Amino acid sequence: MKGNSVKIGLVVTLTLLLSTPVSWEPDRYPSLISNAWGLSTGNGTLGTDIFVQIAKTKNPAVVNVSTKAKRQSPNNFRSPENVPDPFRDFYDRFFGERENQPQRPKRGMGSGFIIEPDGHILTNNHVIEGADEILVTLEENGTEKEYTAEIVGTDPKTDIALIKIIPDQDAPRTFTSLNLGNSDNLEVGEWVVAIGNPFGLSHTVTVGVVSAKGRSIGSGPYDEYIQTDASINPGNSGGPLLNIKGEVIGINTAIIAGNTGGNVGIGFAIPINMAKSILADLKEKGSVTRGWLGVMIQKITPELAQSFNLSQSEGALVGDVIPNSPSSAAGIKRGDVIVSFDGNPVKEMETLPKMVAAVTPGSEVDVVVIRDGKKKTIPVTIAVLKDDMAKAKKEVDLLGLQVQDITPELAETLQLEEKSGVLVSEVTPGGPSGEAGIRRGDVITEMNRKPVNNLASYQALAKNVESGKTVLFLIKRGGSTIYVAVKIK
Repeated sequence: MKGNSVKIGLVVTLTLLLSTPVSWEPDRYPSLISNAWGLSTGNGTLGTDIFVQIAKTKNPAVVNVSTKAKRQSPNNFRSPENVPDPFRDFYDRFFGERENQPQRPKRGMGSGFIIEPDGHILTNNHVIEGADEILVTLEENGTEKEYTAEIVGTDPKTDIALIKIIPDQDAPRTFTSLNLGNSDNLEVGEWVVAIGNPFGLSHTVTVGVVSAKGRSIGSGPYDEYIQTDASINPGNSGGPLLNIKGEVIGINTAIIAGNTGGNVGIGFAIPINMAKSILADLKEKGSVTRGWLGVMIQKITPELAQSFNLSQSEGALVGDVIPNSPSSAAGIKRGDVIVSFDGNPVKEMETLPKMVAAVTPGSEVDVVVIRDGKKKTIPVTIAVLKDDMAKAKKEVDLLGLQVQDITPELAETLQLEEKSGVLVSEVTPGGPSGEAGIRRGDVITEMNRKPVNNLASYQALAKNVESGKTVLFLIKRGGSTIYVAVKIK
């Protein structure tokens, strides 16, 4: 319901903007008119012909990806976990299937782009996930040619997949490919071009700008999306986002959808540097090996910074240390604030998982923490992040809550009467707890009618949370005690 409200609001706003009368007086804006085509992104004067050249030269390397899977049961597709409304509509509208349909093969469609002359193609994992057959269609000398492709490697955590064309007797020895740029050099306001197959309309070219960088849409621990207003719609998934040099700087992945499922001017692309960092693993092993630190972390609020005697709200607060983990062995403790990892400052909590994931398992790195107001450097040997470790963390995060023990100092600072329970320090936007009405600053004293005395008892109960179930919380808020039922998605 909340997601629908967002989408309706966006559509209404767009309609109002388009219907508002605008008075245009050319004589009042001579500089705007004379410089209308003189926009620059550090590449010299930008003319409209640059987009024509990109369309002509880059289109042959962009492919239409269609898939077919054996139908197991009605409505067997599910959006990637943790994708909140309204992003979920992008996946479900286009790739999902309605109930009560006859049993038939499940089909999907998206985009991709060739990155090597031998036919290696980058696309989204959700485009080819569960596929028994993959077909790619590309342009060759003005005509379309269809090839069969195979999966080389997949990484659901970043929603990136690598596939490869299977050559046949009529296949060329080499294919037109795209150059991968450097997404770290992107600037907000820079022109970008999206090419793909929206709604099956092959080789559609749209133009816009980079609206923002480093966006998180709640799809996973490695969220770092490029936001763009270049029109992206269902079917664009997996296609390239190009700069005006014609280099790929992103993989188009998600949108905020309007009532029709189409674009409202807010689209998201995975930075190409993220794909480049895992490309070797995908090609050589078919999956990605990541580093594991073994801590549960949370964002530092101003209140927490005051409670831990921190001069600023930077770093990642360790809410818990996983037993038998690298952090546990090295001596990192609950309540430590990680401010540096492997020589790089940790300014925001969200950056730490990406830093850890990039480290080769077995490497020793220095982790700098603030403990009792003093900095301490702790050498930690990073281990391999296994799927079961990530799954265990995801189960705890199903509620969309960050909680912590109520210390005497915290109770005094926040003027809490409660001495037991856990304090809600962060609520995930769009998560089940947030939608149910739980707020930051609430104190949880019961969970499913069982007492919550501290963080350990909360985590023990949270481990039993399952998707589709309802969790009943007893909350103390101010001078009131209320029950809140949270439906887990």
